[in-house]
Amino acid sequence: MFENKERTEIEKLGEFGLINHLTQHFKLEQSSSTKGIGDDAAVLDFGKQKTLVSTDMLLEGIHFDLAYIPFKHLGYKAIQVNLSDIYAMNGIASQVTVSIGLSSRFPLEAIEELYEGIQIACKKYGVDLVGGDTSSSKQGLIISVTSIGSADEKAICYRDGAEEGDLICVSGDLGAAYIGLQLLEREKQIFLENPNIQPDLEGKDYIVERQLKPEARKDIIEYLRSIKLKPTAMIDISDGLASEIKHICKASQKGCHIYEEKIPIDPMTYDTAREFGIDPTTCALNGGEDYELLFTIKQADYDKIKNSPDISVIGHITDLASGCQLISKSGNMHEIKAQGWNAFKA
Repeated sequence: MFENKERTEIEKLGEFGLINHLTQHFKLEQSSSTKGIGDDAAVLDFGKQKTLVSTDMLLEGIHFDLAYIPFKHLGYKAIQVNLSDIYAMNGIASQVTVSIGLSSRFPLEAIEELYEGIQIACKKYGVDLVGGDTSSSKQGLIISVTSIGSADEKAICYRDGAEEGDLICVSGDLGAAYIGLQLLEREKQIFLENPNIQPDLEGKDYIVERQLKPEARKDIIEYLRSIKLKPTAMIDISDGLASEIKHICKASQKGCHIYEEKIPIDPMTYDTAREFGIDPTTCALNGGEDYELLFTIKQADYDKIKNSPDISVIGHITDLASGCQLISKSGNMHEIKAQGWNAFKA
């Protein structure tokens, strides 16, 4: 199955390269397996509607830092991360399972807070907690959530449906979660150097909340359905705009033009990024954890979304040979490179 002759460092492959390498020889054998690995969620056929299934794992020290994320927020975020994948397939989530691994340093009260956050998210988004598992861990807290949803077969959106000339749209604004993380990390370092200094987060509520308590965009899916618009391709923005648009382009065998001036960035994100000496556009392109929806639509559908305050058209799909390009505010063209989250990078 594998023919590696020498030691290969996992970071050379990256997360998606590793997934592809490990699973390339697996073939779908069951008639009910409509779509397997390679999209935001698997698609299973058990009848009139298709079942969507997605799993994410959060590891302490990798995906979250308990120095500044409260357990209740962590529980809420763990659910949102998973629901976002179901919405990215144009489906509606209905159930989740939650498995946790925890060490003896966590008292019952801490885990109760975690599940309070999980319960709040489940109630708000109308999903049921239907199972899971618990285990001891020597590596800190581990959270694994599986989300289950459904959609009519004709309604499901994959990454590979973008066509040349399609408009590229994004919900909400980008970069806030990343710059919120930078702020939290700065205040953590200040506190570690002098515990008598309290964190200064005044006036930064929005970007801190986008990092600690993101919201999956079920409302966008409901809105698109209400105006009878099905995107030609869709993905959620977990690893940064650059990474996600390249996923769509690779799956669709197309290129793209994205216009820097069209990328939606909240004023607080913009100003705080400047305070840190970071280009706000870089935050949007490579920051990640925004959990907004990136999707393409036919030009004929533009009138349906042009007046929506929560959807921005940021570019268009081109032919494959044109590659993925960012058109800067000065009119210069730059190749889009995915520099977002890589779980295996040293």
